[in-house]
Amino acid sequence: MFIGVPKEIKNHEYRVGLTPESVAELVANGHNVIVETNAGAGIGSDDDANRAAGAEIAETAAEIFANGEMVVKVIEPQAVERAMLREGQILYTYLHLAPDPEQTEDLVKSGAVCIAYETVTDENGGLPLLKPMSRVAGRMSIHAGAGALEKAKGGRGVLLGGVPGVKPGKVVVIGAVLIPGAAAPKLVTRELISKMKPGAVVVDVAIDQGGCFETSQATTHADPTYVVDDVVHYCVANMPGAVARTSTYALNNVTLPHALAIANNGWKQALADNRHLMAGLNVAHGKVTYKAVVDDLGYEFVAPELC
Repeated sequence: MFIGVPKEIKNHEYRVGLTPESVAELVANGHNVIVETNAGAGIGSDDDANRAAGAEIAETAAEIFANGEMVVKVIEPQAVERAMLREGQILYTYLHLAPDPEQTEDLVKSGAVCIAYETVTDENGGLPLLKPMSRVAGRMSIHAGAGALEKAKGGRGVLLGGVPGVKPGKVVVIGAVLIPGAAAPKLVTRELISKMKPGAVVVDVAIDQGGCFETSQATTHADPTYVVDDVVHYCVANMPGAVARTSTYALNNVTLPHALAIANNGWKQALADNRHLMAGLNVAHGKVTYKAVVDDLGYEFVAPELC
């Protein structure tokens, strides 16, 4: 199978879909891997490292999408990338479709086979491909909240518990609710936000699925905060991208076995052999195959085994 790895283009996203070690494993299994030039720069892996692992280097993302039978990414495809997807091409990455009707529409129109990391399950009912990034984001949320308390970012200029009469934990609120594959429920209303102390901070770790604060809007690492009712909001949708090397290797540890299964056996057989991987199929040949996405966006549900 020809496997393509484009350079991520989302704001300050430095992770990459495959490490050189993962490239070498796929090549050892008889597959051709094409990596866009400088795709691994953010994790300290240059083109020579990928060549040494057996990959070809492409100059443009267009070459990756034109030649790859499977495209392996980290972040959901941006609009320019979605326009390059084609019928039957496999897309293996995070998607977070339920709060993103534009992306969902584009993927349906493309006819591509889209397998989402975040809905792949395990025998314990967990989400093993989401877990390592959730751990990173959880740890980062504390630092992000503390940083957002700085006066220059609209906060009160104190650390947690540093306001006289305010107990620790009352200055920063971190939201991290998840319903697998579905848009996050709005657990905190704007009315509650307006009752918080001026300069307080909310960090929405659930923003990839639309956010759990009613006032949440996705932000970027370049412009991470905004203020609503004197409350600072930190809602960066790709938090782990800031610690790219750690995040990429942690992610590859759990995504590579499934990538190998798909490449070795074809996507239909790989999913038929593994019901947990089948749970990752969200869109295929113009059909939406994940119930939570259907429920949130109004598509007709088609069972993944029927695609």
